[in-house]
Amino acid sequence: MENKLTFGLIGLGKMGLNLAKNAIDNGLSVVAFDVNAEAVKEADAYSSDLTGVASLDELLSNLPSPKIVWVMLPAGKITNATIATLSEKLAAGDIVIDGGNSNYKDNLAQEPVLAAKGIAYFDAGTSGGMEGARNGGNFMVGGPKETWPTIEPIFKALAQADGYLYTGRLGSGHYLKMIHNGIEYGMMQAIAEGFEVLNASDFEYDFEAVAKLWNHGSVIRGWLMELAEEQFAKDPKLAKIEGRMHASGEGKWTVEEALDLDVPTPVIALSLLMRQRSMQDDTMTGKVVAALRNGFGGHAVDTK
Repeated sequence: MENKLTFGLIGLGKMGLNLAKNAIDNGLSVVAFDVNAEAVKEADAYSSDLTGVASLDELLSNLPSPKIVWVMLPAGKITNATIATLSEKLAAGDIVIDGGNSNYKDNLAQEPVLAAKGIAYFDAGTSGGMEGARNGGNFMVGGPKETWPTIEPIFKALAQADGYLYTGRLGSGHYLKMIHNGIEYGMMQAIAEGFEVLNASDFEYDFEAVAKLWNHGSVIRGWLMELAEEQFAKDPKLAKIEGRMHASGEGKWTVEEALDLDVPTPVIALSLLMRQRSMQDDTMTGKVVAALRNGFGGHAVDTK
């Protein structure tokens, strides 16, 4: 592991394991821990530069100083508890990166505790789904400017070209990702509603062919349309899944923030309400959004 920038990674789920492999492929060294022993085993077998360990203490003991620890866990209680534990175990000069979909307000609440011990804290909004984590992601990073040069090489290695941005003080990374996800809600809702109308019409459309067409030269081309094509190829009318659109919370946070700032966001707000509606009835709109979320992020779908 000599001569390679090494960081610790806590969390080897659908995003974390891909990030670890991406890091190794791009010349970094990683020490990784997860409560899932099989995920640790898979990580350890990938490369001599990717060391899977059985505990948080073992992870920390294998890191050079200053220690850099990236937390890639589900937002909320488990991430907050892990950050609290790290604040007790790390020392001045060490660095913590929260790369999950945390609420920026949680990061701001945690900062004083870490700062009191001289631990630099960064919040990294991560986009691009599982594919991006594996082959070049998109990162929005907030934290202390003076420490940013130390960790910038990690993001440069993990991101696609022009795929990372230092956004300013702590909280700004996850705030930007929150707004990104709010926009994502609206975009997916519009795509889904279009297919809802097509499905209700008197015409017989091949939805896979339509998505493919629209992704070649049309104004609405893009990754979401590509994912729609892939999902319709698997299930032409998405008949095998329920149209329930689960939400991770960031759309709701975006709407709440807009309300606090007196900024109108009707498209994002309505897309959030439609997700809530989908939990009550099965709709084509719900099917399309559920399928798209599964395609880019591996999010669960409810099957019939």
